[in-house]
Amino acid sequence: MAEFLRQAPFDLDDRGIDWVERTLAAMGPRERAGQLFVHLSRGFDPEELPRLKALAPAGITRFFFGGLEAEADFLDAAQAQAAVPLLVSSDLEGSRMSLPFGTEVPNPLALAAVDDLQASRSIAGIMAREAAAIGVNWTFTPVIDINAAFRSPIVATRGFGSDIGRIEAQALAQIDEFQAEGVAATVKHWPGEGHDDRDQHLVTTIIPLSVAEWEASHGRLYRAAVAAGVKSVMSAHIAFPAYIRSLRPEAGVEAFRPASVSRELNEGLLREKLGFNGVIVSDATPMAGFGAWGPRSKMLPEVIENGCDLILFSDDPEGDLALIEAAIADGRISQARLETALRRVLGLKASLGLHQGVRQAQRDRIGRAEDRAVARAVTARAPTLVKDVAGLLPLSPARHRRVLVVSGGVVFPFLPEPLPLDLPELLRAEGFEVNLHQKGQHIDPADWDLVIYALAEETLLTRGRIFLDWLKLTGDFGAAMQRTWHEVPTLQISFGYPYLLYDAPRAPCYVNAYASMPSMQAAVVDCLVGRAPFQGNSPVDPFCGLEDARY
Repeated sequence: MAEFLRQAPFDLDDRGIDWVERTLAAMGPRERAGQLFVHLSRGFDPEELPRLKALAPAGITRFFFGGLEAEADFLDAAQAQAAVPLLVSSDLEGSRMSLPFGTEVPNPLALAAVDDLQASRSIAGIMAREAAAIGVNWTFTPVIDINAAFRSPIVATRGFGSDIGRIEAQALAQIDEFQAEGVAATVKHWPGEGHDDRDQHLVTTIIPLSVAEWEASHGRLYRAAVAAGVKSVMSAHIAFPAYIRSLRPEAGVEAFRPASVSRELNEGLLREKLGFNGVIVSDATPMAGFGAWGPRSKMLPEVIENGCDLILFSDDPEGDLALIEAAIADGRISQARLETALRRVLGLKASLGLHQGVRQAQRDRIGRAEDRAVARAVTARAPTLVKDVAGLLPLSPARHRRVLVVSGGVVFPFLPEPLPLDLPELLRAEGFEVNLHQKGQHIDPADWDLVIYALAEETLLTRGRIFLDWLKLTGDFGAAMQRTWHEVPTLQISFGYPYLLYDAPRAPCYVNAYASMPSMQAAVVDCLVGRAPFQGNSPVDPFCGLEDARY
C-alpha cells in the first residue's frame, strides 16, 4: 500500500515503512486530523507547550525570537512530549532570516551576486548544520521564484535573481547541502512566482505565462528540483490560468483557482507530469491570497482533498482542527486522500530518521568561529558597484569629512519599527564626521562634503510595494523633491531591494548590497573606502529597463 515510500525522495527501507504503517494504524480520528497541520510557534507563553500537545500536529514552524538556550530547551521539550516526532520547520533564507543566535549569512540574492557555487554550498551547509543542531529538520527553502517583475516585493531578495540558469544552479546546491545535513528542503512558491508584482499575503497572484513559457522557466526549475530529490514543495496561492484552460477551455473563474486548492496543479501537473513523489505543503492559509477565494470552512478541506498533504498555519488552530475532523467524517476529505497524505507526512519524518529517535539540541555547533569567518568572507564578495559616473569612490575623510546620512533604518517585516543602521558608526570609526538627517531637514550643500542615502528593505510581507519613498524618507514635501547630487557628492546604497534606481535613475553613484545584516554593512564600508574591491555581479537588472539610469 505504501510502495511509493520506497521511491525518491523518501527511499524508505522495510523498517521505515513498518514504522509508518504502525504509527498510522495507532492513530485515532483526532490524531489523524492533527497530523495534517503545521502550526506557527513563537515565544515562551507557559501555555504554548500544552497547546501543542493538545493539537498534536505533524509539525511546527518556529519563529526564533529568544536566546539560544531558551529556544533549544523549548524544542527539546516539544519533541519530548510529542507522541509522534515533530517536523520542525523554519525559513532558512539568510540575512535577517538567519537564526538570531547563529552565524550571520548572506541571503539568496547576495549569494547570486557572489555567483560561486562552492561559496553558496558553504553558506547552505552552515545554515543547515546550525538549524539541525537546534532541532530544525525542515526548511521552507530554497525559493526558486524568478525576479521577472522588478516591483514584486515578495520575491525581491529571497530569490536568486532573474537568470534561470543561475537560479537552478544555486537552488540545487542548497537542496543538496540542506538534505545532506538532515534538513528536508522545500522549493517554493509552486507553480511559480515573480511575474505578478503583487503579494500573495494580500491577493491571489497569477502566472501570466503560456504553458510553453512556463515550461521553459518555472517548469524547468521545478523539474530540476524534483530530479535532484527535493523532499517537499510548497503549493502557493498562485493561479496558472493558461494551464487550466489547456485542460478546460471553458474554465471561467476556475482558471484562477489558487494552486493550494487546485487538483489540476497539484495532482495533475506536479505529481503526474513532473513526477514529484514527496510532500506537498500549502503556503500559509491565513493569507488573503487563500482566504479571498472562498470561505474557510469550504477551502480548508479542499487543501487536502485537492492534493496538498499538509495545511500550513492557522489563526484558530482548534477551530480549524474541528473543520478538518468534520470534513473527514462527512467524506469531503476522502479516506484514500487522507491516508495517502498521512503516509507521505510520516514518510517524510522517517526519511529524516525521526522514527529512530530525535536528538537533543547540540548547542556547541551553533555560531562557531570558523563558520562566522567563512560567512564573512562570502558576504564580503557580494556588494555590487552598479555605477559611479562622477568617480566618487573611494571615499576619504580628507575629501569627504562631513557626511550626512539619510536613512529610514532597517525595515523588517516582523518588527513594528525600523532598526537603526550600523553604517553611521562604521563610518565614524573610519574618521568621518557623520550626522543623521532629521525628518523635514533641508539639505544645504554647503554644510556637507558627502550625502549618503542608505536604504535597507529586503523583502516585505503584506505591503504592496517596496520603493524609494522620498516623502517618507525626508519627512517633508519640499525635501522629497530636493536632489543634492549636482552640488555635493552623493552616494545611494541599497542594503536590500536592488531596484531603487527606478525611483532615482540619475543618482550618480549607486551600490547594491542585497542584505542589511551588520556584516554586510561592514563589507560595504570596506569597499567604499577602497580597502576591498567591489566583487558582486548583479543577478538582476538594477536599471529596471531604464536607459537613463545607466548614466
